[in-house]
Amino acid sequence: MDLFLVILGFVLILVGIAGSVLPVLPGPLLGWFGLLSLYLSSWVEMNYYVLIITFVLSLGIFILDYLIPSIGAKKFGGSKKGAMGATIGLVVGLFLPIPLGFVIGAFVGAFIGEIIHKKDDLKRAWRSAIGSFLGFLTSTGLKLVLSLFFFGFYIYLVASNWPSSL
Repeated sequence: MDLFLVILGFVLILVGIAGSVLPVLPGPLLGWFGLLSLYLSSWVEMNYYVLIITFVLSLGIFILDYLIPSIGAKKFGGSKKGAMGATIGLVVGLFLPIPLGFVIGAFVGAFIGEIIHKKDDLKRAWRSAIGSFLGFLTSTGLKLVLSLFFFGFYIYLVASNWPSSL
């Protein structure tokens, strides 16, 4: 059972990293469930305070993920259509055969969303798209940093506590 929990934790951590850039998966929360799985294993000793702190961080980033893009869009005069366009563009960009297609897709999606919202003002749509895109990048960056931290922490815990009887 312990081996299953350690493997499950590893899979959840990896899916959490992917979820940091994919808008449909709650990356840091999945990573936290990977740490929880590791905590439930008898192989790895982990203080439950660490588990609580990492949960609070995950939940905070999860909430900020919904606030930061709209704050960035509003600071630059953006709309919800721009933020939604950035998300759709990211998903489409994942399937483009170019490096960083999801980043380019997110920006183009934000721009198209702003053009749909403000048909007559191209300059304002451009500025709003930049705000939506910067908010999206900030939010994605925070999720990715936390998820990568969880991955490093997972590796550290497993490496330092791996049973020698195997």
